[in-house]
Amino acid sequence: MTVVETLLIACATAVIGLAVGGAGCLIWLRRQSQQNLNSAESRARQLVVQAEKNAENIVKEAELKAKDEVFGKREEFNREVEKFRNEQREHERRLEKKDDTLEQREQNLQKKERQLKHNEQKHHERREHLEKKIAEAEGLAQKQTEKLHEITGLSREEAERRLLEHVDRELADEVARRIQKHEEEIKATTEEKARRVLAVAIQRYAAEHTADTTVSTVDIPSDDMKGRIIGREGRNIRTFEKATGVDVIVDDTPGVVVVSAFDNVRRETARLALSKLIQDGRIHPTRIEEVVKETQEEMDRHILEVGKQATLEANIGNLHEKLMQLLGRLKFRTSYSQNVLNHSLEVAYLCGLMADEIGLNGLLARRCGLLHDVGKAADHEMEGGHPKIGAELAKRYGETSPEVLHAIAGHHDDVTIDHIYTVLVAAADAISAARPGARRETLEKYVKRLEELEGLACGFPGVEHAYAIQAGRELRIIANASVLNDSEATKTCREIARAIEQQLNYPGEIKVTVVRETRSVEFAR
Repeated sequence: MTVVETLLIACATAVIGLAVGGAGCLIWLRRQSQQNLNSAESRARQLVVQAEKNAENIVKEAELKAKDEVFGKREEFNREVEKFRNEQREHERRLEKKDDTLEQREQNLQKKERQLKHNEQKHHERREHLEKKIAEAEGLAQKQTEKLHEITGLSREEAERRLLEHVDRELADEVARRIQKHEEEIKATTEEKARRVLAVAIQRYAAEHTADTTVSTVDIPSDDMKGRIIGREGRNIRTFEKATGVDVIVDDTPGVVVVSAFDNVRRETARLALSKLIQDGRIHPTRIEEVVKETQEEMDRHILEVGKQATLEANIGNLHEKLMQLLGRLKFRTSYSQNVLNHSLEVAYLCGLMADEIGLNGLLARRCGLLHDVGKAADHEMEGGHPKIGAELAKRYGETSPEVLHAIAGHHDDVTIDHIYTVLVAAADAISAARPGARRETLEKYVKRLEELEGLACGFPGVEHAYAIQAGRELRIIANASVLNDSEATKTCREIARAIEQQLNYPGEIKVTVVRETRSVEFAR
């Protein structure tokens, strides 16, 4: 066979093989699908049977659950019914109890009503009996009154008037005795307590007894400096006076230039500025203006710092900056040679100590004492006395306490005293001003005060001589023994003491002594 034939046979064989294989595959696939179909039908029948069984179980469970719910609802209904029945029975028992109580009350009321009727009958009978007795007593009293009128010869009105007058006199005497007794007890108690409070306050506070003096002179190294201060045609001194507002007195006094002004702050500023110019040596209008301006700024800062320091020392709490500046200005203000700022601090301490002793607010008392003379820092700029000026300034700069404002305005009895702190400030002010060494008096004022004291005593009848001794703290009086007896001398001594209290102003106290003696003189010849 040829190659072609061989190839054709091989191809034919392959085709036949393929056809036989395909037919076999088809037969296998049919058998396999038939088996799967049978298996699926069997599985479906099983699922249907299982579903029927599950459905029967679910129905049975639902029926059981429904029965349980019905049983539970029935039990709950039975409980509620039983509860309602119990409440009804309890309500019925309460109603029955109330009915019994009401019946008992009704019986009690009926019993009380019968008792009241019985009591009313008895009271009525007693009243009739009393009225009868009263009528008999009035008849007897009338008869006795008529007999008294016949015996005394007085009418009813006259007898009543005399009786009331007698009662009034007895009551008036009794009231006067009681009032006098209580006044003496109160006076003794208050005086003793006041002395103790003042003594404790003065003892606990110890201050310097040296009076301060404001110096208004400037030392210069030589008299040639006076010419430089005056300047050509006086332009330097005019510029200085215009810038500072003071008067500069350059006289023949060697080594000293006097600065004069009513405003102590201006005077101190001018003194410091002039001292700086003298030390610097450059004295001309431009330099004068620069130094004065610089010194004024330093003085303002110094015044504020002094006010702050005083506020801290007095421990009075917060204070407006303007009030602190006014307090700082008091450092350069004196009253009878006593520095006003030191005086204000002393009054603040004394007020605080006295307030603590009597159970008042020590902080408020110190605030009243420190600010009581704040008006003296501006009394040369505003009209009125320093208490009124100080109260206006304190109110203007935020001081709202009525006690503080009243203490500032009333510490010199310029207004009616309505607060106890005003009394404390007045007492502390008097203590600070009257203690030894606090203030200086001029010779003229001292002599005038002694003359007034002696003249007042000599004006009384029976006084021959009067001598003020111990710096005016004692008045020794020589009485005429032929004009005054012992009791009259005692009376005159008391009257002179009262006249001194009413007519003179003086620190502390003055002892009045009246000396009366009888002398018998004979001569042996």
